[in-house]
Amino acid sequence: MNTSELLKHIAMVSDSPSVRMGEVARVSAALQRQVQSHLSRVWEINATVDAFERLEDVPIDYWPVIIRDDIDVPNAAGIHLDQDGQPFALVQHSSGWSLTASHEVLEMLCDPFGNRVKAGPSPMPGQGRVNFLVEVCDPSEAVAYGYTINGVTVSDFYTPSYFDPIAVAGVRYSWTGAIEAPRQVLKGGYISWHDPVTDEWFQQVYFDNEPAFRSLGRLSARDGSIRSAIYARTPEAHKSRQLPAAMALMASGESDDVVRSCTAKAQLFRSQINQLLGRP
Repeated sequence: MNTSELLKHIAMVSDSPSVRMGEVARVSAALQRQVQSHLSRVWEINATVDAFERLEDVPIDYWPVIIRDDIDVPNAAGIHLDQDGQPFALVQHSSGWSLTASHEVLEMLCDPFGNRVKAGPSPMPGQGRVNFLVEVCDPSEAVAYGYTINGVTVSDFYTPSYFDPIAVAGVRYSWTGAIEAPRQVLKGGYISWHDPVTDEWFQQVYFDNEPAFRSLGRLSARDGSIRSAIYARTPEAHKSRQLPAAMALMASGESDDVVRSCTAKAQLFRSQINQLLGRP
């Protein structure tokens, strides 16, 4: 971990009556472990993820991730900048909201302001070297490539090696290993890049049966951050993070196992505490 980098603070808070504090705390604990044990190893990012009961309780130097019921505009979800230019994220409540929350937290930490780019060879033949927008979860954002921490579904993410010029055996290109080569896009995912020759933004998307290229044209400063402009032009991306019913049942079953084991452990703690206090 790069200890010289300032510690970042993420606040998880529900603005939805459907998501209670206990659920927020469980998801934030899983994301804290993901950031400290997984993301920090490859991206050298030092951060905390904490749960708060109300938005009013969030300290002013924290970047909030807010879960809501009524985000019905696709480009409203995701990471935005407040009036002071600091990042915050809105997450639509659904059966798989932890996957989206993980996606937004990881990308907020790796690219807080939505403008970070990394140079590399273009996936599109004949383009040469381009600048990729650093969105670490986009190429493998679909539920199929997520994994669980303490029964909570979290997002896969790529490593800095994702932008290497060629594939090398033994190199990890995403945390789960689902991405097997530099700049690979998995089904349900996409990547975005800027061609300095034409001044256009392009994408490789894999939302249908086969990967495809498309031009987004030129982006303007009026569009806000690059990420905001890309989100607005990629409505399909949000659908890939919706947890299918079958997988929701699987996740629920794993969560039930976690709850049972945690409940049993809690009962043992209470029994031992009562013994220490001389209570029956």
